[in-house]
Amino acid sequence: MNQPPGQPPQDGFGAPQNPPSGGFGAPQEPQPPQPPSPPQPGYGYPQQPGPYATPQQPGPHAQPGPYTPPQQPGPYAQQGPYAQPGPYTPSGPYTPPGPYAPSQPGYGYPPQPPQFPGAPTPPPGGGSKNPFKGKAALAVGAAVVALLVIGGTVFALSGDGGDKKPVADKIGSASPSASAPKPAPVDPGDGSGDGGEDTDLNEGRKPGEAKVLWYKEAPDAPGSGADATGMWITGTTAVKAAYKQIFGYRVSDGEPSWDPISFPQKICSVTRQKSSDDKIVVAYKDGVSDTATCNQLQQIDLRTGKKGWGKEVPEGALFDSTLTLGLTLVGDTLVVGRSQSGTAFDLGTGKKLWDKLRYDETCYPSGFAGGTRLISISSCAAATDNQHDEVQELDPATGKARWTRKIPKDWRVENVYSVDPVVLYSTDEDGKRGNIATLRNDGSVRSEVQAKDSFAPDCEWAFLDRDLQDCLGAVADADTLYLPTEAKRGPNDIVAISLDTGKERWRVKSPGDTSMLPLKTEGGRLIVYVEASYNAGGRIVSVPTTGGSHTMTTLLQNPSGAARIESDFFSKAIDYVDGRFYISTTQLSGDGKSKEKLMLAYGK
Repeated sequence: MNQPPGQPPQDGFGAPQNPPSGGFGAPQEPQPPQPPSPPQPGYGYPQQPGPYATPQQPGPHAQPGPYTPPQQPGPYAQQGPYAQPGPYTPSGPYTPPGPYAPSQPGYGYPPQPPQFPGAPTPPPGGGSKNPFKGKAALAVGAAVVALLVIGGTVFALSGDGGDKKPVADKIGSASPSASAPKPAPVDPGDGSGDGGEDTDLNEGRKPGEAKVLWYKEAPDAPGSGADATGMWITGTTAVKAAYKQIFGYRVSDGEPSWDPISFPQKICSVTRQKSSDDKIVVAYKDGVSDTATCNQLQQIDLRTGKKGWGKEVPEGALFDSTLTLGLTLVGDTLVVGRSQSGTAFDLGTGKKLWDKLRYDETCYPSGFAGGTRLISISSCAAATDNQHDEVQELDPATGKARWTRKIPKDWRVENVYSVDPVVLYSTDEDGKRGNIATLRNDGSVRSEVQAKDSFAPDCEWAFLDRDLQDCLGAVADADTLYLPTEAKRGPNDIVAISLDTGKERWRVKSPGDTSMLPLKTEGGRLIVYVEASYNAGGRIVSVPTTGGSHTMTTLLQNPSGAARIESDFFSKAIDYVDGRFYISTTQLSGDGKSKEKLMLAYGK
């Protein structure tokens, strides 16, 4: 991530250049793994000044040319909290103007999924993140919904922990009893059939290796597939959502913590976050037809498996539908995002707190990101030459904007990598350029990434959903952003990037033949998942985030007996909590040929 020769460092965001194949941008379609390891999608980083870069040419609207050392103003070229930012451009690794450089007319959305390397593409069998959601000119009808198919064939397992032999735990589509299910044959996880003899996934476990504590098969899903989004780990219970049910398992041995929670229709949205007292909210459909809306809310206590309050979310104004919902938690505030508005409720009581509606006559909220802060992304001046996005931090208690940041036209915020600090990933209207920008606490631009690498966070792609926080592998602390580089067919790097300068601080290489994903930071360490191959289990490692040495330490080495199953989680949720590693699928194919895997837990 060095500055191009002869060019002084830029004060603003440097617009990234397009990444070499699979560049840095929105996530690409996951590919089936091939020995020795599955190929990875990639995000490319800009080398030229981005939308937020301070221009060196006269005038804030100077036109940037193809990438030559950062000389062109990026999207954030103007000064002040409302300066026009310029995002990363992936078209041969990054080329100028970034999302924040006001240089091109019209802020239109791409009519099809972005084509630049690293851009998101639908996963196997369908599913995608909608670049058009919330646009009044693009009212998506039920006919589109009927075409959506959730893909990604996976195979499920589950069973008892301790020293017992983990075997398939068939939970099925009906509500199982609270007692432990009988052991069943293990599906090999390779799509070859319905399994065979019982298989011990810990067989041949080597000294120092962890063991499979338990594993679970998925409930039956319709042939069109089903979502299995949502995994939460408490001090005692691992909770997983799948299709129309939510399951709770004891973290130690996989025994049911409580009876499964069932819903009359499929779950269509969940809060990625949980509250400090382990509460979540899920939304489910109000019917089975293609026109059914995602408007039924239900609060759940993860500790007891009990349902709390429930309510129906009313439709908004014209074009402001509940066809899909976004659910975001910030402390005790639940924000429910429709396509063009948001409504906040008290998590404990379900009482309505406030509405976030159209403002300044032309701007409407189209997505929210939560956690420790509440960030709103709005679409403004739709269908005009001044169409653009705006970013706001909202007060969770009142919904009032604490600051507003205007994104230059021709750029769109696709992902929020972090809310504290605010780290945004944006693309241009053609999806050929991308940018990563960090904002200060007042909304002004702190830095823009100026790396040469192509980066590859694992981001989901949903045609009707604008989930701003769906990227696995993008981690930030107060001063540093950690991102995985693209891995075509083998190992990759994790790069630590300064949030003050946008430049590389240090990097580490994968300790094996497979790629890595950052998970979280804790206690001055970066926790990393090194993915499994077909013949070697994955591992959890830690890397010191400060000091001169960034040597990896293995915290958990998964056994090779479950390697093929572990490596087959193409669409996944992962977490490392209290010395245990959890991996689960986020999509069910519903092919009906064999039982699909749902979740595995590893520990010592």
